[in-house]
Amino acid sequence: MRFSVLLFASLRDRAGSERIEIEIAEGATLNALLEAIEVQQPELSGRLAAVRVAVDEEFRDGDHPLSEGNEIALIPPVSGG
Repeated sequence: MRFSVLLFASLRDRAGSERIEIEIAEGATLNALLEAIEVQQPELSGRLAAVRVAVDEEFRDGDHPLSEGNEIALIPPVSGG
């Protein structure tokens, strides 16, 4: 399955893009997707443990199964003041 993954805030800055394309096996979970991202995008390695992941605009846990066509967004923790 192929996914277009939206990146926000510091993840977007590190990747140099607001979107990356990732291909993973059929029936994979969010955890598998995050592992694939760390392999294919080493500049994001070590930064994904604390991200919130939204699938089709709803936050999901790592064991959530993915389907072709899901919209994936990675949202890192942010601080403000």
